[in-house]
Amino acid sequence: MQIAVERAIETMWNRYEEPLSLDEIANTAILSKFYFSRVFRNLTGTSPGRFLSAVRLHQAKTMLLETDFSVTEISYRVGYNSLGTFTSRFTRSVSLSPARYRTLARAGLTERTGAAHDGRRTCSVSGSIRTPDTGCPVRIYIGAFREPIVQGRPVACEILDGSGQFTLRVPEGVWFVRAAVVAASDFPAPPWERRPLLVASGPELSVRHGHDLPPVRLTARPLTALDLPILLALPGLDSPQRPAPEAAAVRVPSLSGA
Repeated sequence: MQIAVERAIETMWNRYEEPLSLDEIANTAILSKFYFSRVFRNLTGTSPGRFLSAVRLHQAKTMLLETDFSVTEISYRVGYNSLGTFTSRFTRSVSLSPARYRTLARAGLTERTGAAHDGRRTCSVSGSIRTPDTGCPVRIYIGAFREPIVQGRPVACEILDGSGQFTLRVPEGVWFVRAAVVAASDFPAPPWERRPLLVASGPELSVRHGHDLPPVRLTARPLTALDLPILLALPGLDSPQRPAPEAAAVRVPSLSGA
């Protein structure tokens, strides 16, 4: 079944600009759409439609940085018939509008935006991350998200230079801890040429005051075809200097995820 799903994902990457229906995507996997949807979600953690949307937005990020196409033209080139729909989905997923994303990334700037805790008390989520030997220095971005998909602004994040311990301050609720590992030697390159070397995922966490959670143990691994593109802008990635801890949770620059 994994081969069938990977074939469908390849179709999404190759034909993202087309109005692909669930039936068409399932046909490339040679499965009924109902069975395909169930298998797809089990393997990727999301629906085929949401995966296709992530692919389209990833391609839009690349076009915003590598071309001079207008935002309107890019929206049509990645399969959207409505500029408003494209803009709202891009902004929700990346935490910046398409135009602002392009402006900040090309200027090598970051935008300071605070994590939205809505005045709620926060709890500590502690853990560690281990990465295999990559043959080069790495920087690790760890964030807590409302959904398993790495998109939108993390409620909290931390940056490590290599394997080690981390602590995230999050409000009560259900959170997903995710991490991306990039090569520290990539910083002279423009944002759209940088790609995560490794990723890591933690379990679903139900955080409540007065209830201690066991440490989160993350192990980084290479990206696979089943991994969604990273859509959010990751903190501090546009600077070779590691930001101070208090700034790490509020700096939002640009990353063209893979």
